[in-house]
Amino acid sequence: MNMKKSVFVLFSLCLALSCDASVWPAVWIGCHAEKSGADLRVAYFRKSAQLNTVPDAHLIRVSADNRYKLFVNGVLVSLGPARSDLSNWNYETVDIAPVLRQGKNALAAVVWNYGEKRPMAQMGTNEIALLVCADGADPVFNTDWNWQVLTGESYSSLDDFVLPGYYAAERGGGVDANNYPWGWQTEQEAPGFDWKQARNLDAAADKGTRDRGGRLLVPRSIPQMEMREVSAGDINLPLTVAPHTRTSGLIDRDSLTNAYLHLTTSGGKGASVEVCYAEALFNPDMPDIWHATKPHRDETTGKVMMGVKDQFLMDGGTHRQTTTLWWRTWRYLELTVETADEALTIECLGATFTAYPLKKESHLRAGRELEQMEKIGWRTARLCANETYMDCPYYEQLQYFGDARIQAMLTLYNTRDTLLPRHAIEQGRMSMTADGLTQSRYPSASPQMISSYSLSWIGMLYDYWMMRDGHQWLRQYLPAARHIIGCYEEYLRTDKSLARMPHWFFADWAMGFDYGEPNYGQDGSSAYQNLVFVMALREQAAMEKAFGLEVLGNYYHDLARQITAAIKVKYWNSARGLLADTPEHDVYSQHVNALAILAEVLEEHEAQEVCRKMLDDTTLIQATFYFRYFVQQAMDKVGMANRLLDTLQPWRDQLAIGLTTWAEKPEPLPSDCHAWSAHLNIEFYRMLLGIHSAAPGFAKVRLTPALGHLSEASGSIPHPLGSISVAYLKTGQTLHARIVLPEGVHATLEWKGQCVEVEHSQELVIAE
Repeated sequence: MNMKKSVFVLFSLCLALSCDASVWPAVWIGCHAEKSGADLRVAYFRKSAQLNTVPDAHLIRVSADNRYKLFVNGVLVSLGPARSDLSNWNYETVDIAPVLRQGKNALAAVVWNYGEKRPMAQMGTNEIALLVCADGADPVFNTDWNWQVLTGESYSSLDDFVLPGYYAAERGGGVDANNYPWGWQTEQEAPGFDWKQARNLDAAADKGTRDRGGRLLVPRSIPQMEMREVSAGDINLPLTVAPHTRTSGLIDRDSLTNAYLHLTTSGGKGASVEVCYAEALFNPDMPDIWHATKPHRDETTGKVMMGVKDQFLMDGGTHRQTTTLWWRTWRYLELTVETADEALTIECLGATFTAYPLKKESHLRAGRELEQMEKIGWRTARLCANETYMDCPYYEQLQYFGDARIQAMLTLYNTRDTLLPRHAIEQGRMSMTADGLTQSRYPSASPQMISSYSLSWIGMLYDYWMMRDGHQWLRQYLPAARHIIGCYEEYLRTDKSLARMPHWFFADWAMGFDYGEPNYGQDGSSAYQNLVFVMALREQAAMEKAFGLEVLGNYYHDLARQITAAIKVKYWNSARGLLADTPEHDVYSQHVNALAILAEVLEEHEAQEVCRKMLDDTTLIQATFYFRYFVQQAMDKVGMANRLLDTLQPWRDQLAIGLTTWAEKPEPLPSDCHAWSAHLNIEFYRMLLGIHSAAPGFAKVRLTPALGHLSEASGSIPHPLGSISVAYLKTGQTLHARIVLPEGVHATLEWKGQCVEVEHSQELVIAE
């Protein structure tokens, strides 16, 4: 090769390396001047373009920092980006062709950045940014300096509210119609406002692009949220409030919801409408805010309203519709209207419900009480699922992996959706720290560690493996799970007992636990710690043997066996026939004994007796809603699922005080809606109707009906290959069963010690 040719080849190679196809042809755009990043900032962006023809499809990719709402010709087409972190910053792909028209078209986006007062679940930078890029379409709408931008004072954060307990969700907001650029979403000019040329910020790049940091883009892996109109509450409208008047009214919509509130008014220049949102009212005789209690949820007389607030300021215009940037949660609304020199007419108080678009595919017939419980559980599950699973929609909106394990299983038992469970699993891996643990919750602007929830994340892998066909997809997560186990092994003593794990080791909000943690012995030992570790080891071992490293699976299995033997020696009290929580044998709980059953520490005859004592001995520390999920699984494991209906009193207590969703824990409580308490929507199918996955991917089915005092029950759940339907009628000791299975799926029906093989569709009569 001659010198000239060599130089040309080298130059061509360098040029190829410097041109990276992962850098987008659009750029992030922002504002020329922003106020301090400490508070909420809002900007409006728009771009108009002429189209000679309307294409059959016009795909664009869109993202923003922190959040956006995108409109095309005044029609809302996308909200996002789905919450994540900067190394996995989501973009949405939207087909805008259905709302395009021949001639002039307007793309418009409102983008807001929470600044330093962001909700805990919101990650991102403190800089407003927007990105729009054609995806194989005409690049006329790509973001660059040809876009216009307007920064304004129409929205502001509102901190003027008090609540008992920990609050980490979005603050209230102020909406000032006097500063709102009416008409900005269309081709109108929004007169009186100073639109400027947008500022190019930096290049947009996919995750994995060479030498790129900042917002690394990944495609959104979940669908857009469901949006539909619902009642905001019972109020007679239109309502006109006279000048120089201050008046308040309480609105009850009968059940909890998540929705964007929108208010339509006319007139009333200088008036304000303050809206306070609450799950429930409070008793007035509270010593302080931290000891506030709630009455029966239907009671209003003499009660106190406390909650998140929004304030709408009126400009006197006609048919002004204003809304919030983010959705709110409420059963009760308190409207406080104060007018100035003009009367204000409230024409409409509307609400747009929003949640992850879960579609219920399960069906239960088991009597009025259980069906009511299932309905409430489903409402709870829906309100706690948005762009992530959420522990609660009102107070936190955070995805905790202990909660999410239950939520994912509930999703798999009741719907055909697999995207949200997978999304939660992926975000668990994204949250992992260098020491080998997942964070307790993610996404989260403030890192928090709950060591036990890392093991819950391993459990999510195992549950998904058993319920859906996911070998190839799950394989990528095995190294992360090994990292977690390796972290735990660092704290394993020579006697195969864990030293006290670092961080918060949450177990349950049980009376007798210190801030939710299990009891520890004088040397830091805890039966609870060891047992949850054994369960994770067994789950990981099974997955490793099936689709990972068999030698590692055998190692984990043997380690679990060694720790199990050490637990029996250290914590078993033969006199009481129970496992103690500590080596000193000074405290006992339902928690430890349920885990002992699930971790197979006990012989079969011991496990059944321990389960009986666990349920009947009220001197044991009692599990609350979260951990009852594991108590009920222990009952199921030893063949005592018939007692499920006897364990429902805590849920009956909540029905008795008017709750329309299941609460976080027994009264007194902050959160009236907490997803972990909805696990009856698993157990009514798994325990009552007895539908179990008996092999990975639900390839085999085990049916163990346990009707308790019911004489009949029926129902169905989704299966990867179709649906499983069962109907049972119990007469004396005889069971009449009608079973329908997907084609090619086999089941074993167990009843009173008998096992019958079932194929596809059969009617059976089994007598004792």
